[in-house]
Amino acid sequence: MKEKLGYYFENWKTIPNLISFIRIIFIPIFAILFYNGETIAAAIILALSALSDMVDGKIARRFNQVSNLGKILDPIADKLTVFAIAIILYLKFSVAEHEALRSFAWVYLMFIIKDLIMIVFGFIMILLGLRPCAAEIYGKIATTAFFVVMVIIMAIGPEVGAFREYFILPDNITMLLVDIAAISSWIAFLSYLPDVFRQFKNKFGNKKGSVNN
Repeated sequence: MKEKLGYYFENWKTIPNLISFIRIIFIPIFAILFYNGETIAAAIILALSALSDMVDGKIARRFNQVSNLGKILDPIADKLTVFAIAIILYLKFSVAEHEALRSFAWVYLMFIIKDLIMIVFGFIMILLGLRPCAAEIYGKIATTAFFVVMVIIMAIGPEVGAFREYFILPDNITMLLVDIAAISSWIAFLSYLPDVFRQFKNKFGNKKGSVNN
């Protein structure tokens, strides 16, 4: 276990990892602000988190600061942020004034279910000495779509929008955007499966073959 942890903390003191830590710190700040009705401040924190998520990878590649820890820390920051947003919006819309929004609230749980599955499998892979899959193009698209949609909802969405006094996004458009984000999220999840199966096959398939020989 010590050797496995050492692998992830090799050359871990990088700017991208610092950004990921800051994004994790943003999560309770966002939740507290939103809970206290400071929706504008909460929307700004969410936007800053989304923007920092877009630049940390570019910084890592541009300045050769890619690290083993960063490969899992960035997705962890993403997933914790998704949990916070999805739970808050589920609770908010489950008691919405409009029946359509109340009936639709369960969709926000789909983000949580998907990420819980990925966290459990990722933890199992680490324990087995495998490497959790790094974000691919589908994962990056899904993450971007999620943050864009959630920032829009936090800004002008019904019931929760910080600037809904000036403009409110129609209910049907709100639900369509969330559907798009949810579908892209599950497509990204499915895109990881081939690499997961390949790693399990290479590790345990080879062992089985050795025993038979």
